[in-house]
Amino acid sequence: MLYNKRISLKDGRTCVLRNGDAQDGQALFDNFMLTHAQTDWLLSYPDENSLDAAQEAAFLKEKAMSPNEIEIIAEIDGRVVGSAGIERVGHKDKVKHRAEFGISVDMDYWGLGIGRALTRACIECAKAAGYAQLELQAVEANERAVALYRSEGFVAYGRNPRGFRSRIDGWQPILLMRLALDGSAG
Repeated sequence: MLYNKRISLKDGRTCVLRNGDAQDGQALFDNFMLTHAQTDWLLSYPDENSLDAAQEAAFLKEKAMSPNEIEIIAEIDGRVVGSAGIERVGHKDKVKHRAEFGISVDMDYWGLGIGRALTRACIECAKAAGYAQLELQAVEANERAVALYRSEGFVAYGRNPRGFRSRIDGWQPILLMRLALDGSAG
C-alpha cells in the first residue's frame, strides 16, 4: 500500500507520513531500536529485534507492494521519529476481515499529535484495504495510548492480566481492543 500525507504538528513543525520503502531500512531499524529502549509498553526489547537494517528494507519494500498491508513512517526534517502499520491477521476466510495495528513514536516527539495522526492513517488504510476490523493490544497502564485509541473509536473487548511479562515490572495487564471499520456496532 502507498500513503503520503503532510501534517502540521502542535508545535508548528511539519511531519510527513508516508509508507516506508527500501531506502528507509536503516532509519526504521534505528527508530525501532530507540523506541523499544525508551518504554516498557511495546511488545519487545531492542535485543529481541529479529531484523537488521537490510531485512527492515526488504520488509518495507514488501509492505509498499502489498495491496492490504502497510508500514507508515513519520518523518520530521528527514528523520524518522515513529512508525505504525497494519498487518492482516491471516489469509483464511474466517479471519481475513481482521487486521492488527501497531505503533511506536520516539518519546522526544510525544504530545505533538504524531501518534494520533499515525493511528488515523492506519485506520484509513485498513478501510481502503477492505478490512472490517482493526485490532491492537495495549498495556493497560499506558493510559495515554489507551485514551488515544478510545478517542478514535477502539473498544476494549478483553483484558489479559498476564499479557506481558516485563523484565522491569513483572506482569503487565494488556487490553485487547478493536475498531469496527464496516459501520457495524458489533
